[in-house]
Amino acid sequence: TSACTLLRLRHAWCDRHFKMNSWAQGMIYLAVLVAFAACDAPPVPLDDIVIEKTFVPEQCGRAVKVGDYVRYHYNGMFPDGKKFDSSYDRGSTYNVYVGKKQLIEGMDRALVGMCVNERRLVKIPPQLAYGKEGYGDVIPPDSILHFDVLLLDVWNPEDGVQINTYHTPGNCSRKVEVSDYVRYHYNGTLLDGTLFDSSHTRLRTYDTYVGIGWLIAGMDQGLLGMCVGERRIITMPPSLGYGSNGDGSDIPGQASLVFDVVLLDLHNPKDGISIDNQVVPDNCLRKSVAGDFIRYHYNGSLLDGTFFDSSYSRNRTYDTYVGKGYVIGGMDEGLIGVCIGERRRITIPPHLGYGEEGTGTKIPGSAVLVFDIHIIDFHNPSDKVEISTTYKPEACETLTKKGDFVKYHYNASLMDGNFIDSTYNYGKTYNIVLGANQVVPGMEEGLMEMCVGERRHLVIPPHLGYGERGVDGEVPGSAVLIFDIELIEMEVGLPDGYMFIWNDEVSANLFTEMDADKDLQVLASEFTDYILRQVNEGKGRLAPGFDAYRIIENMFSNQDRNGDGKITEEEFKLKADETSHDEL
Repeated sequence: TSACTLLRLRHAWCDRHFKMNSWAQGMIYLAVLVAFAACDAPPVPLDDIVIEKTFVPEQCGRAVKVGDYVRYHYNGMFPDGKKFDSSYDRGSTYNVYVGKKQLIEGMDRALVGMCVNERRLVKIPPQLAYGKEGYGDVIPPDSILHFDVLLLDVWNPEDGVQINTYHTPGNCSRKVEVSDYVRYHYNGTLLDGTLFDSSHTRLRTYDTYVGIGWLIAGMDQGLLGMCVGERRIITMPPSLGYGSNGDGSDIPGQASLVFDVVLLDLHNPKDGISIDNQVVPDNCLRKSVAGDFIRYHYNGSLLDGTFFDSSYSRNRTYDTYVGKGYVIGGMDEGLIGVCIGERRRITIPPHLGYGEEGTGTKIPGSAVLVFDIHIIDFHNPSDKVEISTTYKPEACETLTKKGDFVKYHYNASLMDGNFIDSTYNYGKTYNIVLGANQVVPGMEEGLMEMCVGERRHLVIPPHLGYGERGVDGEVPGSAVLIFDIELIEMEVGLPDGYMFIWNDEVSANLFTEMDADKDLQVLASEFTDYILRQVNEGKGRLAPGFDAYRIIENMFSNQDRNGDGKITEEEFKLKADETSHDEL
């Protein structure tokens, strides 16, 4: 009709303005006249439906067949463009089986072969529509009907769940089974692509049991067999979705549903921890037991690989007792039976991790946790120093004891092999007096009963080393220490409790000999000169390894009982005469 109106206007214009100056212009005018004449001719009756595809989607997963159920929108018009009906005006799609005489015959035929989102302009002759009787006051007899149809949905009563996996992870150690608990993200759309729901917009996974009726039947079936990290499209007919009533809001009745799903997590309430030993040292003298104190590094992630924490990023090991409830149950269990230097992966179900609540920030509720751990060291509070002799000279008679002055070399490291210190780097020995608390208790113990030239390997637990604090920048807190030591030289010390002893008999005139100026009192200088002379002449010995002047000063101070800076004969006493002092 609109085309003929346009032609009439064109014909009138040609009559007034067109001048045939050429053969081509004459042919154009003739074409207008012919077309105009056709408009005035009576319409040619339709023998069959006429279909014009006004829009065809690029992809057509399925075309309508006889027996399918369809949902579509339409506008119904007469040839002159007058509308007689519209599903849009009613705000509801038209839902019907195709090919079962629930529609006029022309529409039954016109819908066959359509794809979802396809749009067709269908012309239906009266004999395939409402015929000579028409339809009440709406459609006159012998009416040709035009329908502008948009197909939104198609399914068949025999349809089941359709699964299209478009991403499969490289490693799939386990697949979803009935009664498993899963966490997944999804986008839910109708078959025409209309979004009705998405977990992504809520920034929260959908968490549920599978196969026990907590989900619509189609999703219960569609999730089975999935791997963590897998992505699949799950398409289901309404009978396995929300049925004839829809959900009352965003999902209409009799709607096929399409879910684009990515599985993030999977476990079963019956699961225990899973341990994958990645590196186990060849030499493992001892494995951890409950009550041990362990230092380890870890990377923590969710089952889909999402990182949530790492000790490496803090540049500090995680230090804890195991088997005592100091850490989550799964880690408490997973750290038992490890060797120093071992690397293992511990997979922990949520009931042995952070449960249904998670941590509220990095770890969501009901999340499976994966820890890649590296055991740095461990010890037990009851541990003693481990001493092993790596070399012992044939002549080994004189052994070190408390009070001896020893000179030794060492290489120090942590249990994981990290270097701490070495005397060889300085080109000089480390010198101490045994029993004088000049080194950590474990080293003192390791140097006892050792002969010159002997080499030892010491393993010192932290409570006999540098304790929970360690040494800032050098030794971590609660670290087990490894020392390889070699005794280079030793000087026998004095008996316990003595800082000076006589090698010969003590002179009966000791005070008189000290009193160089014979004024019946001994000054500090006289006392010092006398003791040093006895040591130089071999008549007496000072305790080795200490400052001689500090020893002598202390000896004088103890004899100077009234603190007046001089010793009188009445004040002067030998150790044998008074057990509370050890000067002489």
